[in-house]
Amino acid sequence: MHTVAQKSTKKAWSGAVAEPAKEFPLTQLPVISGKIPEGLRGTLYRNGPARLERGGMRVGHWFDGDGAILAVHFTDAGASAVYRYVQTTGYQQETATGKFLYGNYGMTAPGAIWNQWLKPVKNAANTSVLVLPDKLLALWEGGKPHALDLQTLETWGEDSLEGLTNGLNYSAHYKQDPQTGEIFNFGITPGINATLNVYKSNSTGKIIQKAAYPLNGVPLVHDFVLAGKYLVFFIPPVRLNMLPVLLGIDDYSDCLKWQPELGTQIIVIERETLSLVSRGETEPWYQWHFGNGYVDDTGAVIVDIARYQDFQTNQYLKEVATGETHTPAESTLSRVTLNPQTGKVTAIAQLLDRHCEFPNVPQPKVGQMWRYTYMSGFRQGTDISQEILNAIARFDHKTETLIEANLGENRYPSEPIPVEDWVLTVVYDGNRHCSEVWIFAGDRLDQEPVCKLQLPSVIPHSFHGTWKPLK
Repeated sequence: MHTVAQKSTKKAWSGAVAEPAKEFPLTQLPVISGKIPEGLRGTLYRNGPARLERGGMRVGHWFDGDGAILAVHFTDAGASAVYRYVQTTGYQQETATGKFLYGNYGMTAPGAIWNQWLKPVKNAANTSVLVLPDKLLALWEGGKPHALDLQTLETWGEDSLEGLTNGLNYSAHYKQDPQTGEIFNFGITPGINATLNVYKSNSTGKIIQKAAYPLNGVPLVHDFVLAGKYLVFFIPPVRLNMLPVLLGIDDYSDCLKWQPELGTQIIVIERETLSLVSRGETEPWYQWHFGNGYVDDTGAVIVDIARYQDFQTNQYLKEVATGETHTPAESTLSRVTLNPQTGKVTAIAQLLDRHCEFPNVPQPKVGQMWRYTYMSGFRQGTDISQEILNAIARFDHKTETLIEANLGENRYPSEPIPVEDWVLTVVYDGNRHCSEVWIFAGDRLDQEPVCKLQLPSVIPHSFHGTWKPLK
């Protein structure tokens, strides 16, 4: 009796997460097509979960993978790149033993239940990066940042920024004022009711001011927005059921519950003093990421978000770690208008009827009025329940038009990073199982890239990146 081989239902994107990523030392990058623009000088940094398996066991959620940083240096001599895992304590211990030792966002600590109590959650250092004058920070919102060498990516260790005492966490989503260089960020301290800790740093990263505000329950707060003189937090109606986590019975991801009856809570904070301006409430939705915010001529705060109707996105992202997704989770670019003095929302408008994630604006426009929002999305006709983001686009708020980069079948770009006149992205080509750096002209995203560079090994799908100009 012969058996018929089962056809795999996995899509091409799964090739990038099938095996742990391979580090590479500083390597000159060959130009595949076009040429590096003359004015593009600096470094592109990206961070993401690069190891989703160890000792034959997969992580429980995409968020659990060990972080690895890609640095692509653009100089007069061309482009070179280096790729290294962040050498966290947990990563080093698990490498030495060849197996998972810690729990994380989507997994409990292996072995007996008391392992969960004895071992803290592993700092995966896998979400974003912050460039400081003398170091690079690998960010992960459940703990302290890790400091790395800007050139070599050598890990120096955890960094408290001279202010993260008594177990304070530092989120992956800071906001840096382009004029003053001040850096704003936050961290959540869990408890019966969580605490929102808000930080202001100077341009070196040193925390110079802190404030703390009580929250209702333990919500999942991933990002916030800088809008003129305000910091604005939208607290989605997701709450953590703490008991199973504390008992070691279940992980954080599975204990986060969608509770739309709570609505979306709004907290407006004055950036200068970090004092509370107002609290408000509006209809329920979920967001991971904000595009940007500003204060208009009437004094209203305008905020753009990638808005989900519910929390299905968490299940979808959990499935990414398996290499096969089934859960549809669609977000749209939406604009919220609110009165900062009362915290009252006066309007919510959908700007696009297309899926939107990783919305961002050029760094010089953070916190102020802007024209262009860059984002990741899906090509028209994509089954969004089975694919991951496979297009990047630019929305023009003035003309209300979208230009889109169609990378072709089985190619998956990272979050687009706008740099002056260009847009940079790292592309996984599932047709050839390789990764490349693509550089587009910012106003011609729908045309061929001006340059493509070959990377030495596959870079798994990553979360966030940033650009450091050559001084």
